[in-house]
Amino acid sequence: MTELICIVCPKGCHLRVDEENGYRVTNFGCPRGEAYGKKELTDPTRVLTSIVHIRNAAHPCCPVKTSGAVPKAKIREVMRMLNTVCLSAPVKIGDVVVPNVCGTGCDWVATKDMGRENGSNEIRI
Repeated sequence: MTELICIVCPKGCHLRVDEENGYRVTNFGCPRGEAYGKKELTDPTRVLTSIVHIRNAAHPCCPVKTSGAVPKAKIREVMRMLNTVCLSAPVKIGDVVVPNVCGTGCDWVATKDMGRENGSNEIRI
């Protein structure tokens, strides 16, 4: 029996997951908690957020997040590869920063518009 605190909603239910009986979840307050308890022990995943360096922008870093949940076992690898990325302004919200990061099927995407330092959003090719 494993005890978890559910992170899906603000209730924070104290779940109990019985691995010996097909990952039966008890003490949940909603169906999402039951699904979370089972998934957390069989295939845990997380949506990640971070920042990357950006050149020619008003701020030195651009916030990013993964487009979906990545396997918990690959979190270090996914975060480490982000250290090699440096963007150049302008960047639009939703732009793919790194596609298919580490073969997870998820992308790193920008979560904020970042214009050029002088205020121009013109893209030069």
